[in-house]
Amino acid sequence: MADRSFLDWPFFADHHRALADDLDAWCKTELAGGHDENDVDGACRDLVRKLGAGGWLRYCVPASHGGVHEAIDVRSLSIIRETLARHDGLADFAFAMQGLGSGTISLFGSAKQKATYLPAVARGDRIAAFALTEPRSGSDVAAMETTATAQGDGFTINGAKTYISNGGIADYYILFARTGEAPGAKGISAFIVDADSTGLAVTERIRVIAPHPLATLEFTDMKVPTDSLLGEPGRGFAQAMATLDIFRTTVGAAALGFARRALDEATARALDRRLGAGVLADNAVTQANLADMVLDIDTAALLIYRAGWLRDVKGVRNTREAALAKLHATDGAQRVIDKAVQLFGGLGVTHGVAVESLYREIRALRIYEGASEVQRQVIAREHLKGFAA
Repeated sequence: MADRSFLDWPFFADHHRALADDLDAWCKTELAGGHDENDVDGACRDLVRKLGAGGWLRYCVPASHGGVHEAIDVRSLSIIRETLARHDGLADFAFAMQGLGSGTISLFGSAKQKATYLPAVARGDRIAAFALTEPRSGSDVAAMETTATAQGDGFTINGAKTYISNGGIADYYILFARTGEAPGAKGISAFIVDADSTGLAVTERIRVIAPHPLATLEFTDMKVPTDSLLGEPGRGFAQAMATLDIFRTTVGAAALGFARRALDEATARALDRRLGAGVLADNAVTQANLADMVLDIDTAALLIYRAGWLRDVKGVRNTREAALAKLHATDGAQRVIDKAVQLFGGLGVTHGVAVESLYREIRALRIYEGASEVQRQVIAREHLKGFAA
């Protein structure tokens, strides 16, 4: 039984506690059967439909377009991701991408763009994606090479994106491309690109250690209308970072959900597995490992929900706090899960055992939406600002 005492912390309102209870009950019913790892695309489509039908995707968009809250509530998103990840990693992935792939529209879209895309995202009728990473630029977004050239009543886009989550199954992509208003990060714009656009091709499906739909996309003289531009031209980098500021905290929450599940599995194993005249839980080394796991989990939870509270309640940009939350939660969850695998012994690396699946699931979270090394740079930069002021 995962520890739920954190819900009594002052970071939460009663509706957050109700959300955690209701979603946990839903997961026990709707996600109990698992899914076919041989058909990840089909499983993701099915999960998006289920999440939409359950009303959970409404938390990804503002109330004005079918959502629950007037503005996106980071604490709600984090509770949902933590809960889904504890039950099913692919369900967390499906939810997360609906949020990330629509967040830029919620923040910067025109009235028409919001009306066209957000209600469908909330219902689970349209699968969303966020296309930022390129074959030769990942963490260094300012070095992107995909171009969008203004021509007539639209833009012509050429280039490629890779490791795009939901690539190949998405109905639309939030695409970032260089429009050249200024050098570096100041010359990037964001576009909404429908998946059936002429000139867009899925050139590679990428298989990773924890199966998720990923793809490489290529754009060859792809023409998009002017009204596909999101917000002001040349503001794409800032828009991407603002979107990631919201969803980076929730990556930490997903890692927290994986870690809680690993601790539950490890604790049950320690109490059941015989060792001499007692059980593993009687062993001092086992107890020390369990204590370290609890410490990593509780500190991660505090950082995650503080970051959410700062944005939701105080209304401040939480770049530093979101980076702290993601870094500690993802690296800490890796430690927790590794300890759980070690405690299981040979069974821990056996395919189909929960901790083996968690070991594969957690690794990518330390890379996507800003690798751990990038988070350290962000934290140091924000820290040094305070001394320079």
